[in-house]
Amino acid sequence: MRLELGNIFIKDIQFGESTKVENGILYVNKEELLEVIGGDNRITSIEADIAKPGEETRIMPVKDVIEPRVKVEGPGGIFPGFINKVDMVGSGKTNALKGAAIVTAGKIVGFQEGIIDMSGPGAKYTPFSKTNNLILVCTPVDDLPQHDHEHALRMVGLKAAAYIGEAGRHIVPDEVKVYETLPFLEGDKKYPDLPKVAYVYMLQTQGLLHDTYVYGVDAKKIVPTLIYPTEVMDGAIVSGNCVSACDKNPTYSHLNNPVIEDLYERHGKDFNFVGAIITNENVTLADKERSSNWTAKLAEMSGLDAVIISEEGFGNPDTDLMMNCKKIAGKGIKTVLITDEYAGRDGASQSLADADKTADAVVTAGNANEIVELPAMKKVIGDLKPADVIAGGFAGSLKDDGSIVAELQVITGSTSEIGLNKLSATEY
Repeated sequence: MRLELGNIFIKDIQFGESTKVENGILYVNKEELLEVIGGDNRITSIEADIAKPGEETRIMPVKDVIEPRVKVEGPGGIFPGFINKVDMVGSGKTNALKGAAIVTAGKIVGFQEGIIDMSGPGAKYTPFSKTNNLILVCTPVDDLPQHDHEHALRMVGLKAAAYIGEAGRHIVPDEVKVYETLPFLEGDKKYPDLPKVAYVYMLQTQGLLHDTYVYGVDAKKIVPTLIYPTEVMDGAIVSGNCVSACDKNPTYSHLNNPVIEDLYERHGKDFNFVGAIITNENVTLADKERSSNWTAKLAEMSGLDAVIISEEGFGNPDTDLMMNCKKIAGKGIKTVLITDEYAGRDGASQSLADADKTADAVVTAGNANEIVELPAMKKVIGDLKPADVIAGGFAGSLKDDGSIVAELQVITGSTSEIGLNKLSATEY
């Protein structure tokens, strides 16, 4: 499968009379946008605002972040199963508005939601302080059940990203990157001497607002399966969860998964990147055994020499991570794991809830328990009050002056377990 991804670099975002991209500036017709994303009787109001890099602005509580993209040629459409029909995506041509993001916020859905600071010490921990953000603050009807609230916000964000993405349909991209994965037999013929490598892509699927969707299907209902990595770039995987903000993969992170992009950079040179195995993170032991058995079986059937495994979340999913590692390594396949750590505020506690001797090549994305101090901002989009209750916050986190003292896990994307951040550690 071959995808041409056209990157249109957005250097600024402004409200304007029409929605368009002109000279690197994204103009948004606010009234038209609100009409497109409105109409859900579960939402009483939506307010649109803008936050740009370097501004003294805090966004919270953040639900999802999505990059606007549009399918300009080829089968299917962006976000299949939600915005478009369930056709196979990942081929043809897609344009992406790089440097722009849709952020959904508003009344808290679940306690595991996050903060984006556009400047100050918090900004260095989140990739979304570097994007030009269109924020949609949604107010639900009273007593709306949490799952309905999450679904309503998810659809608002996806609709907005698709609407804004259309502004890039007829723009000549600033750069075009080509990603291609051949069917197994063709790949073997083309790269007979290169080791075969795949990506084991663990999706957060524990339920209770810890959900991820594949072609519109709740991934806790799937068994592990193979997909082309380019399908992810067209929005085949969508976030719908409220896992801790630091290591949650927002939809933006799936669209821009750096593991996939880095594997493609070396594809055909150092190894043959044969594809991705998507698997779920489960609650019961039986489900964990089933999914990890299936993942190891797919790795063996594909004739792999090595895999990279990433997880999403912590605690319970650490067991899924170790089961995948142990069983795949047991097939004689080399493994590298990507995770983050919950090692206590002093960094002295056990980093993961589970371990195995086969997990001997691990990349860390940082310690989520580290305490950070976030100064007050001139502007707040959303609501500061949840600072004391979101994951990583505690009684007294929100100070009288509007500053926040909390664990790093309150910051969206700060310890991204697919590496969409700058934190790590080196063993000396």
